[in-house]
Amino acid sequence: MINMGRVVHFDIYADDPKRASEFYEKTFGWKFEKWKGAGMDYWLIMTGSGKEPGIDGGMAKREKGRTDSVSTNAITIGVPALDAAIEKVEQFGGKILMPKMAIPGVGWFATFQDMEGNVLGMIQMDASAK
Repeated sequence: MINMGRVVHFDIYADDPKRASEFYEKTFGWKFEKWKGAGMDYWLIMTGSGKEPGIDGGMAKREKGRTDSVSTNAITIGVPALDAAIEKVEQFGGKILMPKMAIPGVGWFATFQDMEGNVLGMIQMDASAK
């Protein structure tokens, strides 16, 4: 069986997270909860009950002056081994933009750009990441 990477998370960046969360709550019924992790203002987004197909995501305040794709939205792919995924990205023509970093208590994360200019994230879940 081939070990495939799946889209497991998305991020939305907002100049005004309160305004953005109100929009998505009213428009789609999404629920927002402030993340209790250290280091950044971040809100978890629940897009459904888990009884139907779909993924959940998160929202952060956009860094002032950034308009690149990393700060407008992001798709994150779950991988079993981030180091191996980084090697494959580079082997097949992609470029690592943000090297491997720990999200404490969550896992290991990196971003890459594919050959078409799309920016995506990859995460290896690991609660012991520091």
